[in-house]
Amino acid sequence: MARRILGRPRSLPRWSSIALAAVGLAILVPTALGAVAPPAPLGQAAPAAGAEEITQVLYGLFILLLGAKLGEEVMRRLGQPGVIGELLGGFIVGPYGLGLVQPGETALVFAEMGVVILLFSVGLEVRTDDLLKVGKPAILTAIIAMILPIIGGFALTVALGETTMASFFVGLALAATSIGITSRVLRDMGVLDRTFAKVIIGAALVDDILALILIGLAAGAAEGDLSANTLLVGVAGIGLVVLGFAIARRARGVKSEVFTWPLFADTPLVPVFLIMLAVALLSAAVGLAAIIGAFVAGLIVAETEAVDEIEHDIKPLALIFTPFFFAVTGAQLDLSVLLDPRIAAIAFLLALIGIVTKAIGGFIGSYSIGRWGATTVGFGMVPRGEVGIVVANLALVTGVVDEDLFAVMLVAVVLTTVAAPYLLAWAVPRAKAETERAEGPDTPGTAPVS
Repeated sequence: MARRILGRPRSLPRWSSIALAAVGLAILVPTALGAVAPPAPLGQAAPAAGAEEITQVLYGLFILLLGAKLGEEVMRRLGQPGVIGELLGGFIVGPYGLGLVQPGETALVFAEMGVVILLFSVGLEVRTDDLLKVGKPAILTAIIAMILPIIGGFALTVALGETTMASFFVGLALAATSIGITSRVLRDMGVLDRTFAKVIIGAALVDDILALILIGLAAGAAEGDLSANTLLVGVAGIGLVVLGFAIARRARGVKSEVFTWPLFADTPLVPVFLIMLAVALLSAAVGLAAIIGAFVAGLIVAETEAVDEIEHDIKPLALIFTPFFFAVTGAQLDLSVLLDPRIAAIAFLLALIGIVTKAIGGFIGSYSIGRWGATTVGFGMVPRGEVGIVVANLALVTGVVDEDLFAVMLVAVVLTTVAAPYLLAWAVPRAKAETERAEGPDTPGTAPVS
């Protein structure tokens, strides 16, 4: 996508006109809908009739997508990562910015579909053999880069006088990497075939399974209900990933015609999309994130002969749905809490601890792939995203943390998410150069792994 945009003629006045027209629409549409009440949360019933409720939902989706895409356009024209623009666009149009939209159930569904499609697309670009080759550094990275943030967050919060349970939840919010953010940046930079990218993805998979177990244990401890079910869910999650890898290896050489055999399938995309949703649902059913199942589905399809056609057909869907995930994430950011100097200072300190501990853990765990490759792995493990937000919400709902500490956790999580694309943009070119010096420019994915 980046190459296509860079290759077309630049016409700033034309884009300025489009931007002005879009802003005009954003102002005129609410007026047309009536200024009696603000837009209802997406997915919640509006007080008016069904037709107006549908209009409100469509309006909200339009504003979210428009904000994300205008934000991406501005940031890319400034030479910055597009994902940052989508996050900022969501914040600007969201309830803590201009208040044009308040994401509700429908927006959350679109956001989840977006990140599911994103991780499926990433799986299409990765081969199981390549992931297995980086198994040792990936596992080491996942373990070390999870332990260090928990220790750092726990130590800071205890030093501030919080309870042991609250401190553990704060550390846990810093533990799990958001594979959605990192994979999007790596894909935009065209480096998913590099060894460091495979280590990041492999580590993030292990990271999510470990985080699942720890979150279950923490929730059970907070509610006084620890049981063996948590460990069973973790085992089921590992089993699903292993089974997916085994099926992927058996799927090698499957003909494209297999996917177009059903009469309803004029394109392989239709049955493949159903497979993606089915594996994502199975992943959610055993307690893992749906995106892990989507990634595994992508790994399976990537081994078939239909992979090139599927990659081509899925791109338009990814371009439409994925921005909703980042826009909704941005809309959840409440910067007003930073007006309190104490909360702001603690949030920035916690975010710094989260960034440094993840980077160090990733560097130590993957040092065998090279100095800059390991640095890139460390930075790729930095974003916390949706997993950290889930932990923060869980801590608040169970009464383990108060509103102020919840705000600190949320801001720290979002700051790690925003910082990661910039860190990767700085480290990835150096890691690529290191690999090319060692192996030559024609072997991007063969950096040595011990």
